[in-house]
Amino acid sequence: MESCFTRFGVSMRRLFFLILIALLFVVLLNFGTSFYLIFTGFNGNVVSTIHYRDTPEVQDELNKYNLDNIDANELISRVQELLAIRVSVLKELRQFERNRSYVIKQINERNDELKTIKAQIIRKSNELDRVQLHIKQAELARKEAREWVDSLIEPPLNILPKHAQESPSIQHSNDVSIDRTSNRHCQMYNCFDYSRCSLFSTFYVFIYNIEGHNNNNNHLVQQETIDEILSKHFNGNVHVTKNPKIACIYMVIIDDHFPYLNDHNRFKHYLYSLPYWGGDGRNHVIVNLNKLNLRHVGIEPMKAMLFQTNFIVFDFRVTYDLIIPNVNQIYYLSKNLDQFAPRLSPARRKYFISYLGTIHSSTVQNDQRVTIKQNLLNLVSKHTKAAHNEFLLDFDCDEKTKRLCENQTLILLDSTFTLILPSAWPKDQLIDSSYGLNNSIFDDQISERFLNALSTGSIPVLIGGDYVRLPFEEIIDWNRAMIRIPISRTTEFYVVLKTFTDSDIIEMRRFGSFIFRNYFSNVENFVNTLFAFLRSVRLKIPAPPIINEQSSFYYNRKELNQNESSISYARVSSYDEIVGPLEPPISSLNFNRNYTISFTKQYESWNEEFHSPLYTYPSLPVDPVLPSESKFIGSSYGFRPIGAGAGGSGREYSEALGGNYIHEQFTIVILTYEREGILLSALQRLKDLPYLNKVIVVWNSPHPPNESIKWPDIGVEIVVIKSKRNSLNNRFLPFDEIKTDAILSLDDDVSFRHDEIVFAFKTWRQARDVIVGFPARYHAWDSANSNWLYNSNYTCEFSMILTGAAFFHKYYAYMYTYSMPVAIRDKVDEFVNCEDIAMNFLVSHISRKPPIKVTSRWTFRCQDCLSSLSEDDLHYQRRHKCLNYFASVYGYMPLLLTQFRADSVLFKTRIPHDKQKCFKYI
Repeated sequence: MESCFTRFGVSMRRLFFLILIALLFVVLLNFGTSFYLIFTGFNGNVVSTIHYRDTPEVQDELNKYNLDNIDANELISRVQELLAIRVSVLKELRQFERNRSYVIKQINERNDELKTIKAQIIRKSNELDRVQLHIKQAELARKEAREWVDSLIEPPLNILPKHAQESPSIQHSNDVSIDRTSNRHCQMYNCFDYSRCSLFSTFYVFIYNIEGHNNNNNHLVQQETIDEILSKHFNGNVHVTKNPKIACIYMVIIDDHFPYLNDHNRFKHYLYSLPYWGGDGRNHVIVNLNKLNLRHVGIEPMKAMLFQTNFIVFDFRVTYDLIIPNVNQIYYLSKNLDQFAPRLSPARRKYFISYLGTIHSSTVQNDQRVTIKQNLLNLVSKHTKAAHNEFLLDFDCDEKTKRLCENQTLILLDSTFTLILPSAWPKDQLIDSSYGLNNSIFDDQISERFLNALSTGSIPVLIGGDYVRLPFEEIIDWNRAMIRIPISRTTEFYVVLKTFTDSDIIEMRRFGSFIFRNYFSNVENFVNTLFAFLRSVRLKIPAPPIINEQSSFYYNRKELNQNESSISYARVSSYDEIVGPLEPPISSLNFNRNYTISFTKQYESWNEEFHSPLYTYPSLPVDPVLPSESKFIGSSYGFRPIGAGAGGSGREYSEALGGNYIHEQFTIVILTYEREGILLSALQRLKDLPYLNKVIVVWNSPHPPNESIKWPDIGVEIVVIKSKRNSLNNRFLPFDEIKTDAILSLDDDVSFRHDEIVFAFKTWRQARDVIVGFPARYHAWDSANSNWLYNSNYTCEFSMILTGAAFFHKYYAYMYTYSMPVAIRDKVDEFVNCEDIAMNFLVSHISRKPPIKVTSRWTFRCQDCLSSLSEDDLHYQRRHKCLNYFASVYGYMPLLLTQFRADSVLFKTRIPHDKQKCFKYI
């Protein structure tokens, strides 16, 4: 580079010097310019600063602001001018502020519109989801209808016989030669005409008019009270008909006042001359209610079934004849029967084993009884020290112990077990006199002791039980209520009994009480049991349907007419969370197991709490559940699996009912009394509630609702039912308007969100045999007074769910109304309280399970109510009394404690952002 400069004659040193001079010149020029500007005016003339300030123009300008030179008027003028300027500025500022406010308002309005649009988008999106869900459900329902409805079986026609069973001409009974052995092997298949008893027809029984026959006999003693009761219950039974043409069974009743008991020839003539005897007595039932053994006195029933108390082993045709208890003993026992059941606790009573009776040694048979007596006495002496007065055995009831023997009921109430020994029979009626064995398989003596033991809760121990037969043994599982001991094991049974645990003893006592109360506690139950045995056990004909409570309406508005399209059910809901589809009403499947129960569940019908041989229920809480794969393989009708079986989280969960049972809905029952405003608010909150079938308002007031009431449109039918009387028991009546298995009982002053109700419903579907609800209570033991207390305090275990907000199966409404002891319903009416406690007792008694509580709610408060009944101290005092009274009626405390509540599966669970919880707040 230096060579380049040298080429032009300029050296580097000289170049540096020239640049330095140029920079110095620039600096001096800048300094000179600044100095020049200081002494130069704005017009370009160079003057001093002092001289500039003293010019006339400047002075004139300054004088304008010199107040000393201004007069008052001019000053005022100037001030006014300034004020005017100020006003003008303020106006402009106000205008600017108005413009600003308007702009801000416009911005806010646009923002609000934006929020509204966003909310509308969300709402419309939810509505779209609901409509799509409804369409999906409707398509599935249509598909099911096409594929499965044709396979549903309609009720068959009632097939009845057209003619009565006729009897051929017969000779006088003295000339009739009857082969007794030809009918000893009678069974249903060879001695009964099934053609008169179609499985699809009503079971009818024609009873011969014994009373009219007796009126023609002057020697007949007037009817006694028991005879009037028997006539009332036999002739008043639902199966009895006065038309012999349609009868399946022809019944002959032989009571203590039958005119021919002592004239056996006339007896036979009367029997064989019956207008529908048919020559051999087929399809006839002889109900012998007296102590006479008809076969033993030569009365041959031929092909008629013989029902009586006294049978000997050779005369009893197994599975054709029937042993029945002595009806006179049932009648007199029912007159003295307390409304309270015998106490189940303590399990081990004062006496471990008791027996009161008389045994004398006069015949061979009695010698056998004397042998049993001696074995028992030896047993007592052997275990006296260990047993410590556990035995109360008196084999010689005489004048010394007459008072003790007459108070057998009191002794049995204090006895854990009671002995029943073989009856004493004459020597000519023995099977083998050398062994002293009894021909009798059942008689009046055993019947009396057996009924007394069952009625007092003392477990029968039947000595000789290996050959003795019991009433209705063909269907009643007596082994669950009593113990059979062969005579040869008399010396060993004490040790066996000592091995029984307390729970075993109480369960046997409870089952014996169940059998006695249902079948033998009074004459009416006995007669109903007799007819039920013929119909269900012998003929497999289903029981008649249970009776619904007929509804009388104040108001009944249907949501849709029958001709309207179901698409109108795709309603708009204001609820922000989709917890289920909105659907048209769907009734639960009813009476679809009639013949299944008749043919395969006979044991359960007679021996389990949930079943009954007297009635057929529309459905049961314990109906069987299909395996999980069945809903996808061959049995898909009615099922709504989540995600079509793939499962899923919140979104999929809200689209389908899921669970192990077919699709169903629930009915809400609200009990109210002249609180229209609170009621209407409660109804309005139910608008568009998923899975709701109908709302039934039970109007408990004698005065009708105000005609001006405008019932809300909640999307389903609202029915206001007129009560026959003001009773809290009306809450649990099985109204015919209830078309679903699930019932949600609500007070008129409670408030729940839709998601809470739907979750409780889904929980109940998995526990159909118990109460599922919200507020929980429990029974507490008062050790100071040895009784029960009702408690509503916060606790970690509970035993009751208040039915002011609870789900239960309609089956329990039938049981509450028709089967629960009347004394409990009467106490509810007396106290105007405790109906919820009564329902909890009933459900726990039948299911032997505690209720289930859902969500964290412990109580509910009415926002619009001035006061609450539960705040009254008398309210709690009555509930304390109810607990103890109900426990006395049942004979024990059926309530069971539980220590957990139910929440949704994903509650308080961290989940990915692309998933939803089952419910937002549960």
